[in-house]
Amino acid sequence: MHVILLGTAAGGGFPQWNCWCPTCRIARDDPSRARPRTQSSIAFSADGVRWFLGNASPDVREQLAQLPRVDVAGVRHVPVEGIVLTDAELDHTLGVTLLREGRLLQLIATPSVLRTIAEDSRVLPVTQAFAVVQTVEVALGEATPLSYRDGTPSGITIEMKAVRGDPPRFARREEVGHTVAAFITDTSSGKTCAFVPGCGGLGPKLLSRLNEAELLLFDGTFWTNDELIRLGISDRPASAMGHVAISGPEGSLAMLSDLDCRQKVYTHINNTNPMLIEGSPERAAVEAAGMIVGMDGMRFEI
Repeated sequence: MHVILLGTAAGGGFPQWNCWCPTCRIARDDPSRARPRTQSSIAFSADGVRWFLGNASPDVREQLAQLPRVDVAGVRHVPVEGIVLTDAELDHTLGVTLLREGRLLQLIATPSVLRTIAEDSRVLPVTQAFAVVQTVEVALGEATPLSYRDGTPSGITIEMKAVRGDPPRFARREEVGHTVAAFITDTSSGKTCAFVPGCGGLGPKLLSRLNEAELLLFDGTFWTNDELIRLGISDRPASAMGHVAISGPEGSLAMLSDLDCRQKVYTHINNTNPMLIEGSPERAAVEAAGMIVGMDGMRFEI
């Protein structure tokens, strides 16, 4: 299975348009020390030709240019077979509306996420005004086969597990399954990519499941729990925003470093996170623990 990191920043991208925190300043003054990133999304494929997206960011148009070029017969070509949503946040779903010219789209998500984009953000009905949108409900804990747009099997299954986190601010209800870890499995090899761009905590059951993945793409939003508080940006800690911080004895770095996954990568990295700076102590700590700070365009085969 082929996996491409299309975007690795949290909402707003990096540097964020209105932010002049120390990390964003470096990104503007010396991009070689803190390379720009677009908003979090991945692409995955069983054959390297037909691709599914893991979330659809507002940067999706530019991100699709990273997919391998193919010979196109005719005037139009849609390289996206379906979009797997791990939550209903705007930075993971607004790209759906930007793909409306595709005329036929597949959205794969939990019932909670599908209800939120239908009734609260209205992303679904807005897109349906321009295109046929087929929705595939994925029940939590069940491996669901993914099909291509023409109905043929892709050779990939998706399993979703609910993780700790807050529903979007605009959601009118809180239901189980509003934020999930997506386990993407190539049925021919049995190997799995765990895609977890948002996670508010790591319990024993989730850690055990993540340990089975060949490739782990995990929430790298904040370095410390009080990151935004110390910068005067917010009065809310990371934990109250549905993200487990990276550093500290209860942080994700300490908890994930011992997992057996062949490759462990941080994605969905907030613009304030100091590990974005090349050569920083935070970057060194991540690499010493055997993990990778994700970068747009990284490619993996599992």
